[in-house]
Formats: sequence, C-alpha cells, structure tokens
Amino acid sequence: MSRIDEKVADRMSQEIEIEFKNLLTEEEFRLLHDFFQSFSKKEIVHINHYFETPSFSLKKNGSALRIREKNNKFTVTLKQPNPDGAGLLETHEAISPEEADKWFHHKIIPCREISSALKQMGIKITELRYGGKLLTNRTEVKYEETLVVLDHSMYNGREDYELELECLEEKYGKAVFDQLLKKFQIPVRKTRNKIERFYHTL
Repeated sequence: MSRIDEKVADRMSQEIEIEFKNLLTEEEFRLLHDFFQSFSKKEIVHINHYFETPSFSLKKNGSALRIREKNNKFTVTLKQPNPDGAGLLETHEAISPEEADKWFHHKIIPCREISSALKQMGIKITELRYGGKLLTNRTEVKYEETLVVLDHSMYNGREDYELELECLEEKYGKAVFDQLLKKFQIPVRKTRNKIERFYHTL
C-alpha cells in the first residue's frame, strides 16, 4: 500500500448501523432526560450538513449523505441499505475544514470510497447540491448493553425531540427499545430520519 493509500485508509471507515427511533414531545424528552440523569453520559453538540441531487437520487436509492461537523472536525457519511441484512451500511471519510467549506459552496471534493459507492448507484458526485444544516444537542447513555441517544434538533425555524437506540443485535435492541417506550407510556410514532425531516421543511 502506498503512502497515499495509507492516508486515505486512515480517513475512511465503514460500519453497520442498527438503530430504532421515535419522535418525542418535549415533556417525554424531559422525562427520559431526568430518568438517565444518574447514568454516565456524554453530551455532544454537532451540526449535520445535508446533500442531495436535484432529482433526489439518494432518497430514491434509500440512501442519504451528510457532512457532520463536531469540534471543528468534519466527516462525510454515506448511508445505504445494508446488503447483508439489518440496519444501514455507513461509509465515513474525514475531510479538512477547507474541503468542507468547498462542499458547502458547491465545489464538491471527490471522496474515494464515497464517490465509488455513488457511482454504483448511478450518481455522479458533481450532481450533489448543498441543502443546509441541522444542529443537534445530543445526550448519549449506555443502557442495557445498548446506546440510548436523546436528541434535541433545530433546523429551518423548527425543532424536534427524538429517542434513538443503537444496538449490535436487532431483535435484542428492539426489545429494549419497546420496553423503554412502554415504561414511559410513549406512543410509537412513525419517525422519518433527520435528513427527511429536514428536506420536508424546505
């Protein structure tokens, strides 16, 4: 492997994401926040910058593309259906603040693995357009061998509250998620992912 290839490998990673999510009212969000107050938790602020083609080619492929900005670090993430089973296949590639700024101003910098994955869907990276940003205040808690996430998000003059649960095994994670909803008498709500909610407000 060349030094250039090694550098690219350091910037790129893949993972399978299995998660469950449910929109919350502000009151339900506060109840869950209070319940997890004594748990060891991580508080995070991040901004998602979203990209699509004018014809919504990514959505049509069940996929989504974002740049996540956290602590002045920028990561491009492509989410696709997992061809091998449950969850989503996520491809991550770190980029510099200067590269991110070019993306935001429609001067898309090709990313090796992500560009290749887009090409397989028949999408050219140059077709992408910057849609805007969504800011999230996030609380992460380890709970019953899963990761519980409480999100308060703001975008396009809107705000919403969301419970997410990330797990390694789908059936077990669903059981823990359902137990949490039942414990706090939270109704199951059809919940679009963040990028869908964002574009729905444009």
